[in-house]
Amino acid sequence: MIIPYTDIAEDTLNNLIEYYVLREGTDYGEHEMAMAEKVAMVKRQLKSGDVVIVYSELHESINLMPKQVFLQQENSQP
Repeated sequence: MIIPYTDIAEDTLNNLIEYYVLREGTDYGEHEMAMAEKVAMVKRQLKSGDVVIVYSELHESINLMPKQVFLQQENSQP
């Protein structure tokens, strides 16, 4: 289930994004980025709809993922 980022308190959203960024260990190219820059980048992706916040009832967990990946997973389930 997609949770609209606008339904999440700003502090909670920031904490969720920071956790995601730290957990993913993503590669940001040749130059390292500060945490604030990474958080801002993910927020822009949320606002544009490229990334969504997903709650899994089965696992009782929340995750951020590219919208296209979420849609592919949803379409592949029986």
